Amino acid sequence: MTILKASLMFSALLLLVGCIPRIPLRNGDRIIFFGDSITEQGAQPNGFVTLIKSELYARHPERKIEIINAGVSGNRAPDLLRRVAQDVIDVKPAIVVIYIGINDVWHWALEGHQGTPKDQYESDLREVIARIQYTDARVILCTPSVIGERYDGKNPQDAMLEEYAAISRKIVLDLGIRLCDLRKAFITYLKAHNTENKEKGILTTDGVHLNDEGNKLVAQEILKLLQN
Repeated sequence: MTILKASLMFSALLLLVGCIPRIPLRNGDRIIFFGDSITEQGAQPNGFVTLIKSELYARHPERKIEIINAGVSGNRAPDLLRRVAQDVIDVKPAIVVIYIGINDVWHWALEGHQGTPKDQYESDLREVIARIQYTDARVILCTPSVIGERYDGKNPQDAMLEEYAAISRKIVLDLGIRLCDLRKAFITYLKAHNTENKEKGILTTDGVHLNDEGNKLVAQEILKLLQN
């Protein structure tokens, strides 16, 4: 067995038992949040990027951690690939949080838009991560969360969204990066709190974009992967 294969198998085991070590934060670390409109809106006063920034500044006032929001509305995996050099690599981050996949699925159902084929989603996302890893930056990949908040699989695009989330999980195992499984976290939360099985209004404003509770949940899940 090669060292690389053994390392990946060990990472897979750690992921399964929930023991992946948190990413240590160092003085002057620059953290980039890279994604679509959900990330872009995360810079609002109650957005998840703002919440994470406030928490990290409170935890580590001496470390001068820098937070950069690189979310762009409408982005899919191919868009991240087109702009990863300018918006991420050239900025020299220490940590990159990638939250993508919603539009890659959602746009199949929207008139005048185009989703991303699964094979292209996987290959483009792998290439984005590989380019970031080449710079020695550490990567957290988030699974796409929800397109509709019914927790019982009855949202129209649930089946496809699960397939894309599974691709993201596979990439994490293959590349040995950290996983933030927002899809799993959202479904778990909705089963407990969406007692009327509503389409929206529990964690999102419209079935996709986050409300205050959704932003809190995303912030909590990402912070679990960053060292106290």
